Amino acid sequence: MSILDGKKTAAARKERLAAYLRELKEKGEERRLAVLAVGEDAPSDMYARTVQRAALSVGLPVEICRYAEDISEEDLIQAVAALGERKDIAGILPMLPLPERFNRERVLNRIAPEKDVDGQTAADKGLLFSGSPCFAACTARAVIAVLEDYNITLEGKHVVIIGRSDVVGKPLAHLCLTRNATVTVCHSRTKNLPALTAQADILVAAVGKAAFVTPDMVKEGAVVIDVGINRADGKTVGDVSDAANAKASQYTPVPGGIGAVVSTIILENTAYGRR
Repeated sequence: MSILDGKKTAAARKERLAAYLRELKEKGEERRLAVLAVGEDAPSDMYARTVQRAALSVGLPVEICRYAEDISEEDLIQAVAALGERKDIAGILPMLPLPERFNRERVLNRIAPEKDVDGQTAADKGLLFSGSPCFAACTARAVIAVLEDYNITLEGKHVVIIGRSDVVGKPLAHLCLTRNATVTVCHSRTKNLPALTAQADILVAAVGKAAFVTPDMVKEGAVVIDVGINRADGKTVGDVSDAANAKASQYTPVPGGIGAVVSTIILENTAYGRR
């Protein structure tokens, strides 16, 4: 049993990214990320600062564009469109969730698709579905990054994903399919869940419930990817129990696993563009 260390993955990728950005700067080119935030939201503010620190560490400028809580939907849409027209902005990252009074899809789909670094627009979702170069949701892309960096091949493997959200389950399923995996997506209405998860060569848990995955749900020697971040007994824990991880050949810890890679993927998308 070995650990798939997200911190190491992030550090190695940031080193390569910093070198790439230095090369661009020498050529007189620059990439800039705009972080879009509406109102005051503590988790979103913390995430925005995390992204900003990570960006500065590799030499990528970040502009936090904060709008008042009472901004109208029309004014917000115009602001998003204006960011898309700016030539100095290479990526736009919206802080989610938006206030409930907004039409989420209407706002997000005004992000210029070629700058949609978190894969939120319908245009990029369509490209993902078709197997074309695209921006995919960064958490899903982070899972792929960890697997690739640890030389874990997906071709011919049975990948079982617990969770069908738009930010993990659905985009990850398509990313795995394009790499010739056989994919099963499970959710709250799935019957006899342990029988399905126990077939997985690679099991991905994205449920949002502490210790949801128990030993009977894991095949001996499987690779276990834990996307969950939960608080339990004053600690940050994942969706997979310690006993379940003990059956894995390789697994991602929480904290220090997939979550450690997500902000790096945002920066890569801003610098490299669609992949």
